[in-house]
Parts: sequence; C-alpha cells; structure tokens
Amino acid sequence: MSATKSNAMSEHAPEIESILKTVSVSLAKDAPTRSFCTVHDTLDSREELQDIRRNIHQHPELAFNEVRTAELVASKLEGWGYTVTRGVGGTGVVATLRSGSGKRSIGIRADMDALPIHERSGLPYASVHEGKMHACGHDGHTTVLLGAARQLARTRHFNGTVHLIFQPAEEIGAGGGAERMLSDGLFERFPCDAIFGLHNHPGVEAGTFMFRSGPFMAACDTVNITIRGKGGHAARPHQSIDPILVAGSLVMALQSIVARNVDPNETAVVTIGTLHAGHAPNVIPDSARMEVSVRSFSAEVRASMESRIRQLVTSHAEGYGATADIDYVRGYPVLVNSEAETEFARQVAEELVGPERAIGNFHRIAGSEDFAYFLQQRPGCFVRMGNGANQPLLHNAGYDFNDDNLTVGAAYWTRLVERYLAE
Repeated sequence: MSATKSNAMSEHAPEIESILKTVSVSLAKDAPTRSFCTVHDTLDSREELQDIRRNIHQHPELAFNEVRTAELVASKLEGWGYTVTRGVGGTGVVATLRSGSGKRSIGIRADMDALPIHERSGLPYASVHEGKMHACGHDGHTTVLLGAARQLARTRHFNGTVHLIFQPAEEIGAGGGAERMLSDGLFERFPCDAIFGLHNHPGVEAGTFMFRSGPFMAACDTVNITIRGKGGHAARPHQSIDPILVAGSLVMALQSIVARNVDPNETAVVTIGTLHAGHAPNVIPDSARMEVSVRSFSAEVRASMESRIRQLVTSHAEGYGATADIDYVRGYPVLVNSEAETEFARQVAEELVGPERAIGNFHRIAGSEDFAYFLQQRPGCFVRMGNGANQPLLHNAGYDFNDDNLTVGAAYWTRLVERYLAE
C-alpha cells in the first residue's frame, strides 16, 4: 500500500475503518472480486472530494439556478477527460465516458440543488447565502459521483459507456429537474440500459447501503383547498357561514380516508400542513385555505385517495352551506425499483462493504423523489446510504452530509459501473 493511502486510512472515522477491516477479510475469501474497485482505491481522493463537497455546501443554489455548481461539476469532468454536455433540462450536466467496444450503457444520477432553509449548523463552511442551504445532502451526492467519475477516468476498468447525470431541481415537488431533463431528450441523447441513483439516510451508520425492490418511496401530491363561506360579525354567527368551522371539521374528516378508505395492507398518509383564515377575533372571514400533503405507494391507492378527497371536501363544505375550490396538484410518482437491478446493486454493496452493511428489503420511505420518473422509463435502482446514526435529520437547519461517505460512495458507484459494464 502506498504512503498516501496509508495516511488517508489513518484519518478515517471508526465506521469506515470497520468497513475496510470487514471487506479485507471477505476479499481474501473471494479473490475474483479484487479486480473491481474497493474503498482502498478511492482513499487518496478523500481530501480533494472533501474540499469539493464543502465548496458546494458553502455556495448553495436553488432549483434551476445551479449555475455555479453546474460549472464546477462540468469543469472537473472535462479535466478528467469526459465529454460534457451542459444545459440539459436547464442547468443539468451530463458527462459521458466510453471504454472498450462494449455496447451496453449505464446512467448514474446525482442531484445538485439546495433548499430555501437558513443554515444553523455553525460549521466553518456553512452557507454564505442567507436563506439557502444544502439541508438534504445534494452537495454530498454530487461529490460522491464526481469521486466515481475521477476513479473511472483514471482506471477505465469497464467495457461500454457510462453517462453521469447531474440533475437540477429535485426539491421543488412538481415540474422538477428529472421531468425537464427527460423532456430535453435525456435517454434519446444519452441512451442508458439501466439507471441508478442514491440518497443519504440519517439514522443509519455511515457506509451502510439500503435496498428495496418494488415500491420504495411514496408518490406525493398536494391539495390546495379554499373553503368559501359568508363573512360577518363574530357576535352574529347565525348570519354568516363560518369557513373556519368547516375547515376545523374537515381536518378531522380527512383523517378518516386512510383509516376507513385505504386497505390496511397498503400505506398512505394525509397531512394538513397549513390552515389560514381570518385576521381579527371579532370577524368571521369569508374564506379559509388549507394545504394538504397526500402520500401513497401505489397508483391505485393514489387515484382512489384523490377521488375520495374531492368527494369528501365538496360534500363536507356543502353540509355547512359553504363551497370548496380544490386544486389537486400531482407531484412525484411512486418510486419503483426494478427487481433485477436492485438485487445487482445490493450484491455490489455486499462485495464492497460486507453483508452486514448491505441491507436488503429495507422499509418503505414516505418521502418522495423525482428519480421515480427515470425509473418509469428505464430499469434501475434508487439506493439509500446511511449518513450516521446520530446525524441531524434531512431538511433540518443543522444538517450536514457525512464526509466519511465520500470515498465509500465513490467506490460504490465505481464498482457498480465496472461490474455492470464488465468485459
């Protein structure tokens, strides 16, 4: 082992050192797997990747405004010998590298956008843009894929074509970057036999990978409800139609949909996130507005919930003499991992970090992801990677991506590409 790699290993966190010890034993038992990338192979890039990740973290950019991030990504990739296409789906970047004469192709996607959250982490590399931060780890996802890009370019230990997809605007919920890139001819311009993506997962040890075939992450829809009544004086409610009373009753009624209209063997969520009405205690307002988040794991449940919500809201308002306007906005669909690609991705993780850190049949996640649109058009797998057992939650003002994952994640993507495009 080189002095550089030895020094890098000594600086690693206990979790990563544990991975290296575990895998070194498994590799000794399974010599053929040594020809593919290991965590050891990426350790010499740790410092460079950490600098890149913290640079991106310090300069967050919101959806479709990832100009600086995209240029940083593109310039790095061009320097490593990739053919780079800018402006895909807005601010998206696609980098292509070919090796050998193989006809197969693979896509790996990372998201680049930040969130409109004011950072309170206190880190020396905290966001310099007030009200914007990388509170979901997209800075880490982007850097992990850059680490794999660097390793793939310097070894070229694959036979075929790899497309590295750096996507804008994952966080906005509807009309996001995945749809925009697909509309811009992503798979026609950059054909992929399969596509893979990754998201960090606080609450699970760093360097751990989680998988589930079939429905894995929820569809997420938003319902904007405006209840229209008749305003009046608080002392004479009989002369009014109180929209707040209707809204308050509707909050409870909406909870009956999951409890009484969804098969108990299915999973669904209805959450009333906002309720606004009135400006003074002695005035009954004309209207009340509610915003509702609806999550589901099958197309059938998703459709039945929309139908039931429309019926319930309309009839409930009418029962009080009010009316309701319903704006039902369909967001990201259910994310469905294909079985063969998910098992393949799990096997690669098991080879890389050992069976105890490659968790199959992980529980469903009620969050949503626009990677689901890619999986509607190509087989593939969306992977979760532990961000640390005691790390802050996603979308939290104190969140930070775990840098111990940078080299492990880079090694994982590298190995997955090498295995998928093996000679």
